[in-house]
Amino acid sequence: MVEGVTNLQQLSEEIEQLASENGLWSRGDTVVAAVSGGPDSMALLLTLHHISTVLTPLKLVCAHVHHGFRQESDQEAQLVEALCARLAIPFEMAAVDVPAYIRESGRNAQDAARSKRYAFLFEIAGKYRARSIALAHHGDDQAETVLMRLLRGSGPSGLSGMKLIRLQDGIQLIRPFLRRSKADLVAICRQSGVDYAVDDSNEQTKYRRNAVRLQVLPFLEEYNPRILSSLVQTAEIIGSEDDYMESAAQETYTALVQKGAYGPAMSAPSFLALHVALQRRLIKLILNYLSPDREISDFTKIELIRRRIAQDISNSWSLDLGEGICCIREYDTVSFMNGPPVCLNYIYELHSPQELELLLPEIQRRLKLELWDEASLESHPRMLNAEAFFDADHLHFPLIVRSRQPGDKMKLMGLNGSKKVKDILINEKIPPSARQAIPIVCDGLGRLIWIPGVRRSVHAAVGQHTTRILRLTLSDAGEA
Repeated sequence: MVEGVTNLQQLSEEIEQLASENGLWSRGDTVVAAVSGGPDSMALLLTLHHISTVLTPLKLVCAHVHHGFRQESDQEAQLVEALCARLAIPFEMAAVDVPAYIRESGRNAQDAARSKRYAFLFEIAGKYRARSIALAHHGDDQAETVLMRLLRGSGPSGLSGMKLIRLQDGIQLIRPFLRRSKADLVAICRQSGVDYAVDDSNEQTKYRRNAVRLQVLPFLEEYNPRILSSLVQTAEIIGSEDDYMESAAQETYTALVQKGAYGPAMSAPSFLALHVALQRRLIKLILNYLSPDREISDFTKIELIRRRIAQDISNSWSLDLGEGICCIREYDTVSFMNGPPVCLNYIYELHSPQELELLLPEIQRRLKLELWDEASLESHPRMLNAEAFFDADHLHFPLIVRSRQPGDKMKLMGLNGSKKVKDILINEKIPPSARQAIPIVCDGLGRLIWIPGVRRSVHAAVGQHTTRILRLTLSDAGEA
């Protein structure tokens, strides 16, 4: 963390260099400055104004939220408005009844205030077509954030602290002061003759962040007087490495993850060939794709999935992760999905061979019927299990085409007795997700005669005395 800024000119030049290196803004951009009235945000407005008038032309807008919490709120608004008038910066204010919102929403005070504040900031950014919203979080805030996340057991993404730039709804949230100390910002306000508000609630240790700032950090300073700088530096190092790992996870996702029957799916052997750190990142990325409204970073949940894949307890299993997300393994394929698998249930009848086709919309398949003679069969190249031939005169109609049911059995050629359809599918290594797309074909006596793409039964076999042959094929619904 850089310390010892002597004047506004020096601070502005250093912030402008940071902006140039990281693309915080460009010449002519509109930037909304979030200004509460405290020394941090007042220094932010002073610095951005100096940059816009001396270094890089910018269009500035000041946004202030009157939370209605404290008696001092009116005074804070007046301080901000007065500075905007002095600097000729447009001033936008929203008066928000946060206490009422807390009662309505059930949120805690800090969360409720933050929600209303950000909603207003984005509203103003949209009104002025701003590229960025500038926030006054500084190095002390960053150090507190890193320490709080460390105490609760965060991973690299958490220990990287607040980001210098974060894109949300097409607008950049930028924090130009993350490398600056609060003491420097207070000094800038005093040197510039700018009054600022002091929030007495910042001294109340009932708030966790205040307790960390007022009790934990002073204790750690006894062992390292530069603990704030050390934590900020740690966040910056980890942040860069976290960005690299996130990029690697994205590349791995593109290479390994495909769209499966349930949702995102990947090969278990390919996953296990990755470094353990990348395995965790990939699982986290998949879970967050399934839950775009919130970030999932629960180490226990991620590690549970990773270990379950690595242990390979059985060929197939399902893991309920809570909140509607499931992880499913089918042989060498691991899939993720929102909600449990859908169980299909359908039944159709074909009353004669003259019904040329049957559409099965539940599985997006089409069953076709064709009557052949012996010559047609002899000249036809075989398609293995994609088709089945039956003696049409020994089939009992109507044929029943339905979804698979528990206890289904089929009599196979060369096998005395019947075999469970479930066991047939397992022996053929048909994944459970693919089984949903396989219908069961029965004759009018209820006997299973064909599992399309898998096996046919002994019933109505084509022989030397067959005169009419019924050919059944199953194809995608879109095929002609």
